Amino acid sequence: MIAGGRALRTATLLALMALGLAVDTSRAAEPLRRPPNLLLIVDDDQAAETMGIEGDAHGATPNLDGLARQGSYFRRAYCNNPLCTPSRQSFISGKLPHATGVTRLPTALPESVRTLGHMLGERGYRTAAVGKMHFNDTSNHGFALRRDYAEWLKHLGAHPPPAGDNRKPWRPMVDPTADWLNSGVEDAGLDTGSMDATYFVNRAVRFMKEEPGRPFALVVSFYEPHAPFHFPVEYRGRFHPDQFAAPPVSVRDRFEQPTVFCGLEPRHVRGIQASYYTSLAFVDEQIGRLVRTLDDNGLGNDTLVVFLSDNGYMLGRHGRFEKHCFYESAVRVPLLFRQPGRIPTDRRVGEMVELVDVLPTILALLGQPAPPGLHGRDMSGLVLGRPGAVGRSVVFSEYNENEEAMARTDRYKLIVGSGRRPRKDGYAPAHPPTGPYERLFDVQADPNEDHDLSAEPAFAAVKVELTRSLAERFRATWEGPEPVPACLSDRGVVEWCLTPRDKPNPWAGKHM
Repeated sequence: MIAGGRALRTATLLALMALGLAVDTSRAAEPLRRPPNLLLIVDDDQAAETMGIEGDAHGATPNLDGLARQGSYFRRAYCNNPLCTPSRQSFISGKLPHATGVTRLPTALPESVRTLGHMLGERGYRTAAVGKMHFNDTSNHGFALRRDYAEWLKHLGAHPPPAGDNRKPWRPMVDPTADWLNSGVEDAGLDTGSMDATYFVNRAVRFMKEEPGRPFALVVSFYEPHAPFHFPVEYRGRFHPDQFAAPPVSVRDRFEQPTVFCGLEPRHVRGIQASYYTSLAFVDEQIGRLVRTLDDNGLGNDTLVVFLSDNGYMLGRHGRFEKHCFYESAVRVPLLFRQPGRIPTDRRVGEMVELVDVLPTILALLGQPAPPGLHGRDMSGLVLGRPGAVGRSVVFSEYNENEEAMARTDRYKLIVGSGRRPRKDGYAPAHPPTGPYERLFDVQADPNEDHDLSAEPAFAAVKVELTRSLAERFRATWEGPEPVPACLSDRGVVEWCLTPRDKPNPWAGKHM
């Protein structure tokens, strides 16, 4: 029996190694455990400061706050592009937006870019991408199962809502701004059971329960709380405009404010905030339902749960209602890791990290080797609370649509822009820059980023240092068809690399 048991363990070990699954061979005499599952949850346009755990008093995120207390929560996580498509394709591939070839909203992820789905699928994981992936085409991009908006629409047609389908068209940049930003706090015209988020959770739960003998890697991604801030009819009245205050807008803010927001009145601002928080409360409940089901089915201890948002949202700050810029509200996002019994509970991480770091960190926590060439860093030491683990001294983000880039240290934030590209994202200000520009903020002394220090001689060395940091990051990660010209200055490198080079997408404008 002993020999037979050893033979069985040896056969199991060889089978796992053949699948590419990480095995600690130094402890092969102990009972072998399956690698952890992965549940990566993504929502859309959630600023970190809207979390209750961050001090927000509106109470819209009880489930996310509870999840954060069960693991490690990163208080200074930054997206690498303040726009949905580039940000998502960056963290799912572990490469910066300019290297994936996806720097604009409608761009499709090239088939040559390897994703989390490829990496874990090749190592024996069952893989699925459910919800908003923003691949902008019909490819699965390495995931064995993909379910998105089109599948929800088919489901909705086959299962009509009991009270009817009362959805209204959303026409951003066409209807008045107050309307397409839902300042009237109108529901989505569907009951909870008919919402797309509900469908995504139901499909994800079904996937988790299938083939219990194999580990799974599941991405569940939501469209909320992105404008028009959808929520079901049952959530109507959850938040009211009078619970909010319109943030002050300075003279400088007015000068740089996108024209599309100039006509909004304080009552509109409060209504938009109420809609946003209602949508956030709805997706928080769906996330809670997803994680509760995971735990109720005995999968919690064996599953690494990761939650993040693709970018932040301004929500009236500096007179803006979008991301598309580098204010903290637009680029700082919630990020947390949970695995009971392994990841410390109620841990707050103050080190700076980027979303491009998420993929190598996930691979490390799953015991899987990272492929060469990733642009992110393994931050698992910070997740697990290992002594001496450190984050980034400078975080990087790029917004190529406007040819802007950001470098942020613990104290300073530098934003540089070429000023040469007319904005095509709908958010042009009444007074666009007429040439290259800089913005410099002391984010310790001026956390609201109200005072631009870029013209003050005392900060010239800070600008030089951070511009060099931007140029070095571009040089080290550039994967374009043509090399970065060697003759360029640091500022020239930044501007040259920020020029969008995305390939046209024939699927642009269609729900995938």
